[in-house]
Amino acid sequence: MVPSVAEEIASAAARLVVDEGLEYAQAKRKALRQLGRPTRGSELPSNELVEDEVRSYLELFRADSQPAELRALRELALRWMQRLAEFRPHLGGAVWRGTATRLSAIHIDLYCDDTKSAELALINHGVDYDVAGGDGEVSYLSVAERSPALGELVTLHLAVRDLDEQRGALKPDARGRSWRGDIAALRRLLEVGD
Repeated sequence: MVPSVAEEIASAAARLVVDEGLEYAQAKRKALRQLGRPTRGSELPSNELVEDEVRSYLELFRADSQPAELRALRELALRWMQRLAEFRPHLGGAVWRGTATRLSAIHIDLYCDDTKSAELALINHGVDYDVAGGDGEVSYLSVAERSPALGELVTLHLAVRDLDEQRGALKPDARGRSWRGDIAALRRLLEVGD
């Protein structure tokens, strides 16, 4: 059976996600260019389809190393979530969904009454961070920390959100899986090794 255009793009994007550590949107755009498809008007695959392809690729090519890398990233995420517990942190992205490799960044959403309070907490803890451009009401703080288990720096992206946005934080995807989880949910994942 010949794959659809969306499946072809998803497969190429999955390789870029795993091998280069790209985020899904960036990987889809680069896959379009690599496949010689127009960037405008092309049918892009859903994130769920890309994630399916990432899981298949990991199973074929990274089954021996990816589970340990994922665990190291989740443990690092848990330490940061505990450190920033007052801001109701929720882990998202590939680290939450189980598809992360050593090249993946950790994405944590923080829910604050005052969006500057998270930045002040980092300053008070003596943490160096960069401020990335926000999209609308969200600002992004980026931190790098060495992972002893991986032996390299890992980037953490902290999305500082308004407290009211927390209500929609656990909205599931089309398959009923959550896009993010809180500290308790992450601890459960680490206990069962999922």
